[in-house]
Amino acid sequence: MKKILLLILLVSTIVLPGISQATNGYWAHGYGPKSKSIAGACVAMAFGAMCAASNPASLAVVGNRKEFGASLFSPKRGFTANNDNAQTPPPASIPPGNYESDNDYFLIPHFAYNKMIDDSSSIGIAIGGNGGMNTEYNSSIFQNFANPNDPSTTPSSTTGIDLAQIFAGISYSKKINEHHSYGITPIFAIQSFEANGLQPFTPFSAHPDNVTDNGKDYSYGAGLKLGWLWRVNDQLNLAASYQSEMAMSDFDDYKGLLANGGNFNVPQNYDLGFSYKLNPDVTFAFDFQHIDYASVNAMGNSSDLVFTPGSIQFGTKDGLGFGWEDMDIIKLGLQWQYKPDLTFRAGYSRASDIFPDSQALFNTLAPAVIKEHYTFGFGKQLDKKSELNVAFMYAPNEKVHGLNPNTGPQTGSVEIEEWEIEVGLAKRF
Repeated sequence: MKKILLLILLVSTIVLPGISQATNGYWAHGYGPKSKSIAGACVAMAFGAMCAASNPASLAVVGNRKEFGASLFSPKRGFTANNDNAQTPPPASIPPGNYESDNDYFLIPHFAYNKMIDDSSSIGIAIGGNGGMNTEYNSSIFQNFANPNDPSTTPSSTTGIDLAQIFAGISYSKKINEHHSYGITPIFAIQSFEANGLQPFTPFSAHPDNVTDNGKDYSYGAGLKLGWLWRVNDQLNLAASYQSEMAMSDFDDYKGLLANGGNFNVPQNYDLGFSYKLNPDVTFAFDFQHIDYASVNAMGNSSDLVFTPGSIQFGTKDGLGFGWEDMDIIKLGLQWQYKPDLTFRAGYSRASDIFPDSQALFNTLAPAVIKEHYTFGFGKQLDKKSELNVAFMYAPNEKVHGLNPNTGPQTGSVEIEEWEIEVGLAKRF
């Protein structure tokens, strides 16, 4: 256990500063190269230790394994502010132009380990991360929102926010019989958050000193993941998993920005799916995933509240959020055992809209609007116990147009495009 806790601390130190994985909202589309190469349709596949992130019930089936690797992730994100308010400018607007966020490359490691306790049960650990609410603009995009009579509302830095999350799950999995297994995973999480260049909004906050430019703040918490796997026969697997809402400590340094006094719980989510062998060499996988973003006030509260003098719009329970809705994702995957030592994989996923166009203004800070993922990968057996797995992902450009009552007739759009390559090594023992 000491080694596990030290490993969690080490990986947290490495991962947290660099995560920016805006795939399905801020949720990763998969965990580990096998899962990512089939667009995350992993809940019923039971082919690796990192599958514990989707369904811990699979660990009693996969046997003794250790896996590690890293991905190079590149999100190209930004927004456009149109010049259609030039004749009738509102009290505030964003200077017209095209804005692109800096820092487009991120290295994200992962690790998983599974050990059979006996013939029917195992204990394992999986460490991975989410992120995606990351922007680094090279200007103060909200400068026109400042009060010229109050110098404290003038942005003192360029605009951006950064959210990173790392999860460490310690799983117990057991076969009930030859067809059924279950898994239980206590999950421990660390989050970091930082916001800069938001001084114009301090007059509208319940805690004006805790809105912006306070450096990185950290939040800690835990939750529980439950999984079930039914191996109906040699062809068909059915599976389900559920992750509770994770109770997290507040971001006290940003309690004046985030709704509900800086509370940023991790939303509950669940997966349902099946895998089916079309023939001895080809397996088709299907997952449905639901992420309950709207249940977290900082994410789900509306972002189109009107800024009027004396109003408090930030930091309260009903304060301004990002306007995110619950997300539903359909995932399809295909695995082809081309040769005994070579496997090809491909996948596709499509998600529902993360927010409507009326919520576009504040989401210039978090343009996580990706809806589609196209994935491909392969696995190569290196020897009797070792394998190399590689995954590629491309998420085509997605754009959301909108306007906001605070900027009058000005319109604009937020957009993002992504690609990723992940390499992992796995060893059976």
